[in-house]
Amino acid sequence: MTRIVIIGGGPGGYEAALVGAQLGAEVTVVDCDGLGGASVLTDCVPSKTLIATAEVMTTFDSSYEELGIIVADDTPPMEHTARVVGVDLGKVNRRVKRLALAQSHDITASVTRAGARVVRGRGRLDGRQATDGSRKVIVRAADGSEETLVADAVLIATGGHPREIPDALPDGERILNWTQVYDLDELPEELIVVGSGVTGAEFAGAYQALGSRVTLVSSRDRVLPGEDPDAAAVLEDVFRRRGMNVMARSRAESAKRVGDRVEVTLSDGRVISGTHCLMAVGAIPNTADMGLEEAGVRLKDSGHIRTDRVSRTSAPGVYAAGDVTGVFALASVAAMQGRIAMYHFLGDAVTPLNLKTVSSNVFTDPEIATVGYTQADVDAGTIDARVVKLPLLRNPRAKMQGIRDGFVKIFCRPGTGIVVGGCVVAPRASELIHPISIAVDNNLTVEQIANAFTVYPSLSGSIAEVARQLHTRKATGEG
Repeated sequence: MTRIVIIGGGPGGYEAALVGAQLGAEVTVVDCDGLGGASVLTDCVPSKTLIATAEVMTTFDSSYEELGIIVADDTPPMEHTARVVGVDLGKVNRRVKRLALAQSHDITASVTRAGARVVRGRGRLDGRQATDGSRKVIVRAADGSEETLVADAVLIATGGHPREIPDALPDGERILNWTQVYDLDELPEELIVVGSGVTGAEFAGAYQALGSRVTLVSSRDRVLPGEDPDAAAVLEDVFRRRGMNVMARSRAESAKRVGDRVEVTLSDGRVISGTHCLMAVGAIPNTADMGLEEAGVRLKDSGHIRTDRVSRTSAPGVYAAGDVTGVFALASVAAMQGRIAMYHFLGDAVTPLNLKTVSSNVFTDPEIATVGYTQADVDAGTIDARVVKLPLLRNPRAKMQGIRDGFVKIFCRPGTGIVVGGCVVAPRASELIHPISIAVDNNLTVEQIANAFTVYPSLSGSIAEVARQLHTRKATGEG
């Protein structure tokens, strides 16, 4: 029987374990924290659970008056002068941790039911491939004991951890990284978020919605520098309109405790003060002290593992998946990389990873969902595409729900009308992007999308309307 050892139990690891076991391999998963990895225990699942509470707060706060909803406190009755809605952050965080652990337990049960073995400990490769093609993995348990596993193939799926600034090290109380925020029992009164990428933007928006006064420190000229510029502009406008202090072109040099407050010093000498500071300045792959280079695995300068489109590394019989590869830091991509690795090694039909079909989402309010080619690709001349953007303000369902911000944007090839990308900015954009993802993945045309029925009224009607406008432009030859 083919022996497979998977080091790391995140999405890339546990999805690979399920596939490997289903295809008849003897699979062992080595993990030290719990299956699901950071994605389930400290990152994706916890943050989106926290954001779910914030989302309810924001939706209510932004539209309750327009929709005719009255909220009153107990005294005096029938005088509705102020909103009385708050959040118990301790209760929210207890729910976050409970759901994360439950999800991890569910994953462990699924993996063991499939026939895989789960070993608690830290794994590392031991030397190069043996003459019979096998490899050794040394597993060190928490008590110091070691076990040697022999494998015909090894998958590295160890993820990453928060990057730290030497002069702004988290203390878990006032200066925090994104894994530590769930230990807070009280809502930060004044929160400084350092970093305006996806993680920083999501937490900044969430804590603002929960009731914190938020300052977002961005070293770039706008929030979400890696996202669609139109989408980033909408989100930044929303942030500022809701009272967030967004500091562009401001690089944080240090953060230190001063009594019960935190002072963040910027590179230009300015100092900003708050009750708490969240450092969201990227992640570092977990590749150190794993025997990778000794085993023939080539790393990038960033420490990420080099892989090809079927998840192979430079070392025969060694694959890698997830954040440790530095491809896309998405659970869906990690899971696909893990599955592809197993399909490839075990000789099953495999489709190489195609990043131009990956859909992603930023869980802010409004959400920002994208798939395929981007506005940056069009602007750079990477692809010739027609573009139509339709504001949600024109959508009847959006008007009914009090939605003011957002749009639907679709990119298509000028000659054929084949959909090559899209961007949706809206509440639940993560759900609305799916039909565009299907179109991109299956080379559908704007005409096919336009001819498909949509419910009236619905936000998805805007997707069909954009497709109709693109089809008309294709037919008339307009740009």
